Amino acid sequence: MDFTFTEDQQLFAEAARSVLTAEVTADRIRDRWSTASGLDNPLLQQIQELGLLGMLVPEALGGLGLGQEDFVMMAQTCGYVACPEPIAEQAMVTAPLLVDVLDKGLGHGSVQKALDALQGGALIATGHPINPFINFAEHAEWFLLGHGEGLYLLPADEVTIKPCKSVDPSRRIAEVSFEANDAHCLAKGESGAALWRATLNRGALSSAAQLVGLAQAMIDQSVQYTTDREQFGKPVGVNQAVKHLLADVAVQIEYAKPVIYRAAYTAEISPSRADLAVSHAKVAAARAALLATRHCIQAHGAMGYTWECDLQIWVKRAWALAREWGDEGFHKNRIHEWLLRPNALLGPDLTFGRGSITDSVAA
Repeated sequence: MDFTFTEDQQLFAEAARSVLTAEVTADRIRDRWSTASGLDNPLLQQIQELGLLGMLVPEALGGLGLGQEDFVMMAQTCGYVACPEPIAEQAMVTAPLLVDVLDKGLGHGSVQKALDALQGGALIATGHPINPFINFAEHAEWFLLGHGEGLYLLPADEVTIKPCKSVDPSRRIAEVSFEANDAHCLAKGESGAALWRATLNRGALSSAAQLVGLAQAMIDQSVQYTTDREQFGKPVGVNQAVKHLLADVAVQIEYAKPVIYRAAYTAEISPSRADLAVSHAKVAAARAALLATRHCIQAHGAMGYTWECDLQIWVKRAWALAREWGDEGFHKNRIHEWLLRPNALLGPDLTFGRGSITDSVAA
């Protein structure tokens, strides 16, 4: 079995990476903190022109028609550069939710209008019940919101926005409330619950991929710092105590990556098994990223937490994303529920191999 990414996938990811690494720097992130919107609109325009916002939208609807396996590498890059713009959320969460509604023949003409607006660069916000704080809500043109098991699509003038403060100054989060009525309802009952469940998995997978990117960036910054910083005539990085701190994080990152890739593949071809795979990915990625925040701050001599040091940008983003789309307790509970089922499909023959996932769907 070959689980590596194809050459086309790698080339596409490299194209996205070259844009993001060139345009999203620590200095430009800091500049956003003092602006009213907190957004870099020229960057959003570039992303829109590349078609990244419509990665998971079928070609028939104007998108690129790619899959979640293609997306995770781009999400990792968004995390690696600590991109403030909600590119991953738009491409991975909101766009597929709108496509699902269209595929099921639900909703009304506003769904297609919202999808077209998203691919044109407009912000369409999604507020899942487990994730009530919406990033950049004040700049969204449409909102996908939940009430019970119902899914509602509302224009911006139909919602009430209450700004909140985040630990990460790059995030402009807000609580959004609205009056539920049938005119804006897209789905209720089982249909609504199924759409929200798929959205939760996509959101958690997006956060997991970004967390791994954040962890890798923190490691790279700490390696550079401990190489440049000298004490008693030698780089502090030569000390084994420092090496072990960073090595522990590197190991956790390498363990988390294949779990995330497996979750993306599972969610793509066997949504019935996505809960287990995605929750495993979110737990593994969050643990790697949170370990990176502790050890990398320590490798910086604790100055990594200070406002002047760039590392704190990545640390605070990791703190925020670790709890977004479900914290560790929520996802561990989902894993436990799956494993304790009477007919749980366990064992290496049902865990590894591309055929094993599809062969076991019926159970």
